[in-house]
Amino acid sequence: MNKLRVGILGATGMVGQRFVTLLADHPWFDVVALAASPRSAGRPYGEVVGNRWSMSTPIPPAIATMNIQAVEADLAAIASAVDMVFCALDMDKAAIRKIEEDYAAAGVAVISNNSAHRWTADVPMIMPEVNLDHAAIIDTQRKNRGWTTGLIAVKPNCSIQSYVAILSALAQFEPEAVSVTSLQAISGAGKTFDTWPEMVDNVIPLIGGEEDKSEREPLKIWGHIKGEGIESATSPIIVATCIRVPVLDGHLANVSVRFKDKPTPEQIFKAVREYDNPLTQLNLPSAPDQFITYLDEPDRPQTRLDRDAGHGMGVTMGRLREDKNFDYSFISLAHNTLRGAAGGAVLMAEALVAKGYIRT
Repeated sequence: MNKLRVGILGATGMVGQRFVTLLADHPWFDVVALAASPRSAGRPYGEVVGNRWSMSTPIPPAIATMNIQAVEADLAAIASAVDMVFCALDMDKAAIRKIEEDYAAAGVAVISNNSAHRWTADVPMIMPEVNLDHAAIIDTQRKNRGWTTGLIAVKPNCSIQSYVAILSALAQFEPEAVSVTSLQAISGAGKTFDTWPEMVDNVIPLIGGEEDKSEREPLKIWGHIKGEGIESATSPIIVATCIRVPVLDGHLANVSVRFKDKPTPEQIFKAVREYDNPLTQLNLPSAPDQFITYLDEPDRPQTRLDRDAGHGMGVTMGRLREDKNFDYSFISLAHNTLRGAAGGAVLMAEALVAKGYIRT
């Protein structure tokens, strides 16, 4: 296949940097445009990012010398040069919604890491292994808005990746109530220990807005297309507590769940290990060989040891145990900037290409 020409909006921030590392040598996508704020426009990417580069590998040479364009002022030029953009903008949500709509109206497929359009009725919020079928709403989106090649698709919040995967694998037992305590890495706030030294030896028991996202977004993912939008599921009822912990990468969760039809531990192990992954036959470059891995060791998963499972795109689970208030509790883990952010968006884009929604 011919490579699709892609751009990155918000390329200088932490998620934008992660997009750069994932896309620089991508077999399907070719980065041809980098965009950020007007103050960065016209300057080489490497010069603008400088010592703010937060990735463990150097800036790819071809990207370092690429001049940055302005997200809004250069929209027409960017749109004419790309087939698709990845949105990692960090700004006012109303402004982001307009920018994403303007790019889609210009014929560009917009794959967004941002929350601005997560609750727009005809915009799918896709976790590819769970609800890729929601991509069908794109046909309605295009019809309603008069778009042909343009589209908007978003990925869900990084905090929900691990437990949504596992509860999806256990859907046959009908989860009814879920309590989640999410221990979230500082990179989820776009920070490192150098830029946020206050997090060393510290825990912050509140992440603004995160608990609402953690409780509501899974229900849209588990919902269904109805009419011209996506109707959220009504169960399970999720109660979430989100805590910032002094970890660089990886969101770990303690999950307690009550089922309508309580399974045995053996049934849970079987359901997780044999989850029917709809991506298996698509041969997507970013898809992990194993979506969910159950770790038998009693002290796993551990953030530092297991966040890179499946090149950071896998989900790990462990410590399944009976719960006196619910039925079972378990620990789950996903890499927040790979599976949870940029990598999840790239995987979604690959799936939409494979399904024919994005074409050169």
